[in-house]
Amino acid sequence: MSIDPRSYAYPDDILKGRIVLVTGSSDGIGKALALHAAGLGARLVLHGRSVPKLEAVYDAIEAIDGAPRPSIAVLDLESANAETFTTLAQSIESEFGRLDGLVHNASILGERFPIGQYDAVTWQKVMHVNVTAAFALTQVLLPLLNASEDPSVVFTSSGVGRCGKAFWGAYAVSKFATEGLSQVLAAEHRQGKLRSNCINPGPTRTNMRLAACPAEDRDKLRRPGDILAPYVYLLGPDSKGVTGESFDAQ
Repeated sequence: MSIDPRSYAYPDDILKGRIVLVTGSSDGIGKALALHAAGLGARLVLHGRSVPKLEAVYDAIEAIDGAPRPSIAVLDLESANAETFTTLAQSIESEFGRLDGLVHNASILGERFPIGQYDAVTWQKVMHVNVTAAFALTQVLLPLLNASEDPSVVFTSSGVGRCGKAFWGAYAVSKFATEGLSQVLAAEHRQGKLRSNCINPGPTRTNMRLAACPAEDRDKLRRPGDILAPYVYLLGPDSKGVTGESFDAQ
């Protein structure tokens, strides 16, 4: 591959006309990506749990000159069931008829404890939100993705999802599973249009990073808006044929 996604340069209309759902788009990387993608011409479906936060992102997009009007999808991944996922898919189908991009950005950290002390209920919650919900949402949206001429699914991985590190517990295991989910999806659709890839954002100035590493010097961390080039690359036309890969954003 000749393109390095980290330094990918693109025109300011690279995502024009594309319908993109970003989970966890009310804060952090998801919010930064939603705003940036809207500015590049994408029609955003903003997902999150907090209506006020989502409405704030909605208003920010509305203030971007030329950005398409976004939609809001309020859904708690922890408590979502088959019916709520199906309702979301039906809503997107009714409004757009297809989905060009799905970015699995939402996830939870859980606890930073050794395996011997890890709470089983918390473990189950992390695995459910970070893996099972991503699987369920992908599954229910596959018909809409297949209706696109150039569909792309982007999963959020982590450095601790490639090499296990002590005390990262369920979060690390969930990211190993995320890498596997993306690879399986890619392999199943290798002869078709759909592509599936992972992005490891790296240490970024987000609330989750603060919770995970409270003693870290945050001034040395890159901001969410600084690491978006790989996301744009994978959501846009220049990554056609790129699938089953995992990229670092830094």
